[in-house]
Amino acid sequence: MEKEHWTETITPNSGIFELRLKELWRYRDLILLFVRRDFIATYKQTILGPLWFFIQPIFTTLVFTLVFGKIGKMGPEGVPVFLYYMSGIILWTYFSDCFLKTSSTFIDNQNLFGKVYFPRLTVPLSIVISNLIKFGIQMVLFLVLWIIQYSKGLVHIQISILLFPFLLILMAVLGMGFGLIISALTTKYRDLRYLVQFGVQLLMYLTPGIIMRYESIQRQFPKFVWIADINPLFPIVESFKHGWLSAGTLQIIPLLLSALASVLILLAGIAIFNRTERSFMDTI
Repeated sequence: MEKEHWTETITPNSGIFELRLKELWRYRDLILLFVRRDFIATYKQTILGPLWFFIQPIFTTLVFTLVFGKIGKMGPEGVPVFLYYMSGIILWTYFSDCFLKTSSTFIDNQNLFGKVYFPRLTVPLSIVISNLIKFGIQMVLFLVLWIIQYSKGLVHIQISILLFPFLLILMAVLGMGFGLIISALTTKYRDLRYLVQFGVQLLMYLTPGIIMRYESIQRQFPKFVWIADINPLFPIVESFKHGWLSAGTLQIIPLLLSALASVLILLAGIAIFNRTERSFMDTI
């Protein structure tokens, strides 16, 4: 009798830090399908469809410009206020979307995870990629407005603009890392999802460069300055605005510390995610 040869062997993760990059690469088509699913699910049965990519940041920027820039006097000096707030909004939207959507990975996909095997990390990766496409579309809107202001001599660029790809990677790593940690915790504590949504909104107000400048936080919320100081998003946002708008400051040491914190958070997220993956169907 001819001996059977298996073409595929399914085994549990041998280590909590194991990424299985080769396996993820083999499932790249599945990642692309998840990316396509995210787009269709988001704008299915909407009249304006992908136009919401532009409408949402424009209206949010208008509100921030009016409330915080004109009335609250929290905007920067010497920089177009509308452009200043738009840059912060599209950055924050990318981070928060990666964070919040990744944090519900197990709950949103429990039926799929229980039926068929595939590397579970394909779902968080697809979320990061789909949000990156959304960010790219919104970045086109920002660039159009930036070119108009640049032609008028109202904005100037710095050499730190070359850090833009690096800053974007850090935002993705932070969002995915935090999301993986929360996704594991929400398998046992469902209420954590609502707390996280509130916490992300609060963090937006305490991240200098999104709504308020660092000086405004020091002046109006002195008790919360320490949160801004340890916030790993702070040097990322400041570096982005320094490069594109000559606003904010470029601080190399805090940026490097932010990069280190991002890597550590991602590793912790992967470890917790891989550990939870083995038994989450019993608790979810």
